Amino acid sequence: MHKFQNRLVICVAALALFAGAAQAAGTWNRGANSDVQSLDPHKTSTVEEHNILLDLFTGLVTDDANGNLIPGAAESWTVSADGKVYTFKLRKDDVWSDGTPVKASDVVFSWKRLLDPKTGSEYASMAFPVLNAEDINGGKKKPDELGVKAIDDTTLEVTLKGPTPYFLEMLTHHAMYPVSEANVTKFGDDYVKAGNLVSNGAFTLAENVPGDHIKLVKNPKFFDAANVKLDGVTYIPTEDRAAGVKRYKAGEVDSMNDFPGEQLAEMKKEMGDQLHMGPELGTYYYIFKSQKAPWNNPDLRNAISMVIDRDQLADKVWKNSMLPGYSLVPPGIKGYSAAMMDYAKMGQLDREDAAKKVFEKLGISPSHPMKLELRYNTSENHKNTAVAFQEMLKPFGFDVSFVTADGKTHYSYLEQKGDFDVARAGWIADFKDPVTFLNLGHTGDGNNYGEYSNKDYDALLDQAAVEADPAKRMDELSKAEAILIKDLPLLPLLYYANHNLVSPKIHGFVDNVMDVHPSRFVSKD
Repeated sequence: MHKFQNRLVICVAALALFAGAAQAAGTWNRGANSDVQSLDPHKTSTVEEHNILLDLFTGLVTDDANGNLIPGAAESWTVSADGKVYTFKLRKDDVWSDGTPVKASDVVFSWKRLLDPKTGSEYASMAFPVLNAEDINGGKKKPDELGVKAIDDTTLEVTLKGPTPYFLEMLTHHAMYPVSEANVTKFGDDYVKAGNLVSNGAFTLAENVPGDHIKLVKNPKFFDAANVKLDGVTYIPTEDRAAGVKRYKAGEVDSMNDFPGEQLAEMKKEMGDQLHMGPELGTYYYIFKSQKAPWNNPDLRNAISMVIDRDQLADKVWKNSMLPGYSLVPPGIKGYSAAMMDYAKMGQLDREDAAKKVFEKLGISPSHPMKLELRYNTSENHKNTAVAFQEMLKPFGFDVSFVTADGKTHYSYLEQKGDFDVARAGWIADFKDPVTFLNLGHTGDGNNYGEYSNKDYDALLDQAAVEADPAKRMDELSKAEAILIKDLPLLPLLYYANHNLVSPKIHGFVDNVMDVHPSRFVSKD
C-alpha cells in the first residue's frame, strides 16, 4: 500500500472543534498523513485509507494489535490436503451495522465486484490467486466462473489456482473485505457516504468532511463490541508535519504516523518514549516511466541509481530513521533472499566513476545537460529527498525540476497512467510475502505506474503463483527480483521504519513490522 501525504488547510473553527474533540473521553484523534480518495474498499490503495477501512470493516480474517492473524468475519476454516480449497465458516453473530447478517453471498458479490473491469480497482490483482480471477478481470471468463461460492449463508468455499502460502494474510487487506450487497445495490457508488454506509467493523462512519476529518463511532452491533473500549475515532489529515507536531503537543491529536526528519534529535530529547520507531516492511522508491524515451534505457536508469548516495539520504535527510535500500523487497521476510544491486557494495566514488562513463556515452554532461522532471507528493521529508536527488545528479549533467501535488492528487495522476519522467512512491507490505512488492512490476498491475513490462519477469511471477514447494517458490521470486533490479524500472532508495508519535494517554498501541494499529484494541485515558 502506498504511503502518501496531503496538504491541509484548517480554519479556526475546525481547530476549535478538534481542540474540543481532544478532550472528549474515549475518542482517539489520529493524525493521518493524507486525505483519502475513497472509502470504497475496492477503489483505494493507500495506507491512510487502509487504516480507516480496518476500523470500518472486518475481513474473513483480520489483524490483532500485534499485526498477527486472528479470525474475523469467519470464526474458523479448513484447508484441503493440496492447499487449494479453503472452506470458511462465518460467524452467526457477525452482522452489518444495520442489523442484517453478513452472508457468504456478500463475500462472493464483493470479490466479483473487485474483479469487474468496470469497478476499475487497481487492487484487482490481489484476488488473482483465486481460480479464474485474472481471466475474469481481463474479460476472458465470466464472473460466475470465479473459484468462490456460497455453500449456504455461513459457509464459503474458495478454490485457488495453486497453493498460496500468503492467502490468509492476503484476506486482511481491504480489497478482500466483504461489503453488503444490499447496501451497494441500494445506493450504487454513493453507498460509501456517511448515512448510507453499513459496515461490519468495530466502528461505523459518522462524518466524512474531505480535507478536514473523518469521524467514526463505536458500532454496537459489532460481534466483539463488548471489548471495544473507545467511543470513537477521528482521523485528521496532518500533511504538514511540523504543524502536525505542534497540534500533537497542544493535545489536538493523540498520535501521528510520521514527523519531520529534521526535528528527530530534538523530539527524542523532548518526547522520549512517545516516539515509536522500529523496522517496517516497506520500501521508499522512485518510478521511471520505463516505456518513454530516454527513460526506457536500463543503462541510463542504473547509472542514475549509482550516483544516488543512499547513505547520505538515510543520514542527512532522514536522520537515520530510514535505512539505505538496494532491493525492492525489504529485509525481514522469512525464507526470502532479496536480489541486491550489483553495485551495492561498491564505494560511492567508484559508483559515480562508473556512472559518469555511461552518461558520457549517452552524451550527457554539464555542458550538454538532460532535463528530468520529478513528481512527488508534498511533505517536508519528500521535498528534502527530492532536493538531495536533484543535487546529486546536477554535477553529472542533469537539470532536475519538480512537479508537486498533495498525495490524493499525486496518486490519482499515477493511477490514471499520466505522463512523467520520474515519480516518487512508497510501498508498505500488504502481507508478509515478497510478491506484495514484486507485483509492482508485473505487466498490467494496477500499481505498475511506470508501465514496465518484461515477459521473463512475468513468467517467473506466474510460475511462483502456482508453485507448491515453498523453497522453490521463494527462489523463483528471487530470480524475478534479480530481473527487476537489473532493469531497474523502479528505483529503490530506502527501507522504511515506523515513524509514530503516540500520546501517553493512548494504551494498546503495539509496534509491529506491518505498522497496523486497529482502533478496536486501543483505549484512551
